[in-house]
Amino acid sequence: MSAPTADAILDASPRAEQGPRLEIRGLGKSFAVPGEGTRSVLRDVELTVRPGEFTAMIGPSGCGKSTLFNIISGLEPPSGGTVTLSGESLVGRPGQVAYMPQKDLLFPWRTVRDNTILGLQVGGMRRRAARERVDELFATFGLDGYQDAYPFEMSGGMRQRAALLRTVVMDRPLLLLDEPFGALDSLTRTEMQLWLAGMCQRFQWTILLITHDIREAVFLADTVHVLSPRPATIVQGIEVDIPRPRGIDTFTSPGFIDIERRLLHLLEGGGAR
Repeated sequence: MSAPTADAILDASPRAEQGPRLEIRGLGKSFAVPGEGTRSVLRDVELTVRPGEFTAMIGPSGCGKSTLFNIISGLEPPSGGTVTLSGESLVGRPGQVAYMPQKDLLFPWRTVRDNTILGLQVGGMRRRAARERVDELFATFGLDGYQDAYPFEMSGGMRQRAALLRTVVMDRPLLLLDEPFGALDSLTRTEMQLWLAGMCQRFQWTILLITHDIREAVFLADTVHVLSPRPATIVQGIEVDIPRPRGIDTFTSPGFIDIERRLLHLLEGGGAR
């Protein structure tokens, strides 16, 4: 039997289901703080992410975006409300979604190939089988020829591609991206945004992105949700009705500028409109 192609491994469309992929209802989170009592971080968060949808979330620093991701990924329990993935609760069930943090977290002593198979190995896949799986994907991720390189030999953008490859190869129905390009310079960041937009259109991944970059959110997402200051709740979700494929000219199109202006208004406290 021949090895599966990169498209067969990464294409999410055959797995798309009817109805919502991710549903968050009435979600709240509070922490006990010594000397202060209880600190509320999230309050009545409501969110739906459909199969194949790219959803972005933006909000002020410290509003609880990362706490929300920790709850979705099963690393932290909520204080109230529900989080379900295709109807199944995610509470206390780590490993059900793929989570890519801001830092690439590549181990400097492992080659790029051995970094990308790490999650598969932790999941019980044998090294040889894991390597065969990721080897099909290096060209698709623009990393062909770097399989045996070490992270210090690669640019920041290439390291982020390797980190994303390590994330998506886990074959989870939902990808959580936490400021994946936040540490990159402006030119590399734009290059990576263009690349990710093309990959998402090709493979129809279901993605929830956290970013502080409004332009990044508008360029990549189908829907952008604005979070309030802590305790965070969703102020409004704005649909990004800009046709795909999106390219460099999208950043200066009238539709893009209008959505960017509306999001800025919401973040400045202008309220829903």
